[in-house]
This record gives sequence, structure tokens and C-alpha cells, in this order.
Amino acid sequence: MKRLAIFVSGSGSNCENIIRYFHQGQGRQQSAGTERDVEVALVVSNKADAYALTRAKNLNVPCAVMPKAEFNEPGKLLPLLEQYHVDFIVLAGFLLMIPDFLIDAYPRRIINIHPSLLPKYGGKGMWGHHVHEAVKAAGEKETGMTVHYVSSVCDGGEIIAQFKTPLSPTDTPDDIADKEHVLEMEYFPKVIDEVLGKL
Repeated sequence: MKRLAIFVSGSGSNCENIIRYFHQGQGRQQSAGTERDVEVALVVSNKADAYALTRAKNLNVPCAVMPKAEFNEPGKLLPLLEQYHVDFIVLAGFLLMIPDFLIDAYPRRIINIHPSLLPKYGGKGMWGHHVHEAVKAAGEKETGMTVHYVSSVCDGGEIIAQFKTPLSPTDTPDDIADKEHVLEMEYFPKVIDEVLGKL
């Protein structure tokens, strides 16, 4: 059994999608005659009012709120993850930088989603609508999503997968966000599943 923690800061549409994907059995694969299970064991947010927590609680997934100061404290964060036997971490709209002690504790076991085709439109301050506005301002003909391993460099970890969607000159930043979000809903859980299958 692979046990995931999902880190979130916002509304949590990706978080809910991932929970449903694995808990409803879509992510179970037969490998050499053995069924492999994945469970979302914990949802962690740095914001107590993140709607993602409501989504997770509605799906009976344990939640924890960990403000920035606590999140950056090894004596707070690591025991929490150990308590829930977490062996893999997914960032789904999580806005804090991941501290080095956590990267060291979970080498190549933390992945993130970014709403652009990295290395374009990544780095500090480039999240959510900021990304889609930059894509529009640059007149890009396509955008997409990137799933990557987390490193100590913001949005700089090894790319695992990318998926693209064409853009129209008339697309607004909201239109771009909607098109990119469709890719997230379709592909992010599948990429997580593939990565877990290689562990």
C-alpha cells in the first residue's frame, strides 16, 4: 500500500480529483498478478480556510493545518508524516517552498504540478493566474501543464511529464486557465499513478 500526502493551499480541485481517482479504484493496476493499492492518507494545508480541507473531509481523508512557521520546523512536520505512514508527497496548488529537510527525507518522492510548460513561466511568484496572464501577454500559441520532481530550486526539479493545449489569439487569461485545468484533471492522477508504479 502506497500512502500519499497531498499538500494544498487553495480550493483543492486537484486534491479532490486525486483522492477520487485512487479511492474509487481507478488507479489500481495489475502488475505480475498482484493488485497495487494507493491511499491518500493525509491532506496538509498551510491555510486553515483552504477549501481543499473541506473537500478532503467530505471524502473522509484526515487533514492537518500547518502554518508556514510550523511547516518549516522538522520537529513538527516530519512526525506528522510519520504518524500517517506517508511515503510519497504530492503538491497540488501548494504555495510554500519545500524545505530541504523534507526533500532529504523524501528523495524523488515529492512531485509538483505547475500550470505552464516549464521552464517557461516558472519560478518565484509564478503561480495560478499570474502564470496564465504571462502566457497571454507573451502571445503564446500553446500552453499546458508540467509535473516535476521537487528540488530546492523553485519549479526547477526534473520534469516527469508535460501535456499541451493549443491557444487562440482571442483566449483571455481565464480561458487559458480553463484549458490548462482540463489537462490537470485528466492527467495529473495518471502521472502520479505511473510514478508510484516505478517505486
